[in-house]
Amino acid sequence: MLALISFCSVSLPRFGAIFRVMMTAVVAFMATSAVAQPAPPGTLRPDTIAARVAACTACHGAQGRAGTDGYYPRLAGKPQDYLYHQLLNFRDDRRQYRPMAHLLAGLPDDYLREMAAYFSEQHVPYPPPVRAEVSSATMEAGRTLALHGDAARGLPACAACHGAALSGVMPAIPGLLGLPRDYIGSQIGSWKNGLRRAAAPDCMADIADTLTPTDIGALAAWLSSQPVVEPYVAEPAGSLRLPAECGSQAQR
Repeated sequence: MLALISFCSVSLPRFGAIFRVMMTAVVAFMATSAVAQPAPPGTLRPDTIAARVAACTACHGAQGRAGTDGYYPRLAGKPQDYLYHQLLNFRDDRRQYRPMAHLLAGLPDDYLREMAAYFSEQHVPYPPPVRAEVSSATMEAGRTLALHGDAARGLPACAACHGAALSGVMPAIPGLLGLPRDYIGSQIGSWKNGLRRAAAPDCMADIADTLTPTDIGALAAWLSSQPVVEPYVAEPAGSLRLPAECGSQAQR
C-alpha cells in the first residue's frame, strides 16, 4: 500500500473536487423518488437500478469496475454481504468518509441491499496491474505477510482469511487483488487510526494495530502488483477456518 496513514484522509481541495463529481451524479440518484416519466433515449429512467447506482459509478466506474484515479476501489463482483455491510458502515458512521456518508444518509436497509446485489452481480474483466516501484526486499516482505503472516508477532497471513488466491470467502470477506495501491494503504491505515470499524470483535482492527507503517507499505505494494487470474471468485462459505473471531462474519 502506500504512505499509509497519510492516505487515511482526503485533502480539502481534493474533497471539493470529489464532492462536485458526486453531487452531479446524485441528481440522477435522487430521481429515483420522482414520478416515472417517459425518458429521452440515453437518459436515466427514474426508479431503476441504473439511476440508483449512478452516484456510485460516478466515482467507482461503470459497473463498479474501479475509478480512474487510483483510489476508488472496484465494487464489481464482490460478495453481496460485504458490500451491504460497507454501505451500512458508511451510513451509520462506522466507516468515515464524508461523501459516502452524505449520499447514504437516510437510505433504508432494503435499498442498500439492492445496490449491493447489483454490484455483486457485475462481472467485468480486471485490468493489468501496475507494478509498484519499490525494492525487491519490500516486495518480498509484502508477499511474506500476505501469504505466510508473521507468527512471532501473532500476525495471520492475509490468505488465512481472504483465501489462498486472495479472492475472498463467502458471504462477506472480500478479495484483495485488483485494488489500487493507494486504496489498500489508506484502508489499513483507517483501521489502525479508528476511522474504519466493523462489528465487534473487529479482527481487522486488531491486525492493523499490529502492522507497522513499513508492513502496510509492503503489503500495499505487493497486493496491488499481483495479476488477477480468472475465474477470480470468492471461496465457498465455511471453506476456511478463520484464525480469529470476526464480528463481520457473524453479521447478517
